[in-house]
Amino acid sequence: MEKLYEAEVTTLAGRNGHAKSSDGLLDVDIRIPKEMGGGGGATNPEQLFAAAWSACFGTSVTVAAGIENVKIGDVLVTAKIAVIHDSGNFNLGAHLLVKINGVDYDTAKKLVEAAKLICSYSKATKGNIDATYEVA
Repeated sequence: MEKLYEAEVTTLAGRNGHAKSSDGLLDVDIRIPKEMGGGGGATNPEQLFAAAWSACFGTSVTVAAGIENVKIGDVLVTAKIAVIHDSGNFNLGAHLLVKINGVDYDTAKKLVEAAKLICSYSKATKGNIDATYEVA
């Protein structure tokens, strides 16, 4: 295996802190959302995870289309990441809504299924969190 890239981010003070990447491109305050009893007003780990997963999955759809020799238009992926509390345990849930312009529903469904096997986030979370995928 060959490591292609490694991101390095340091966070100070957890969910009410600040995160900064080693290259300075990511430099954000992090706050507990109001819905979870915090002050809000800044991004949170779930938003960052949703951004990362939706970006990766969109690229994976494009890769899948290339493998299948299917011409597609723009790919729009909306990821929703939920914090779930159950009997003192905290877990994550995910829902990805995928819209692929330029193809019919059946083709889009096939590409989404293929992308689930390509996307590193989908592979990393498989069996670890409840994730659903929906074709728009």
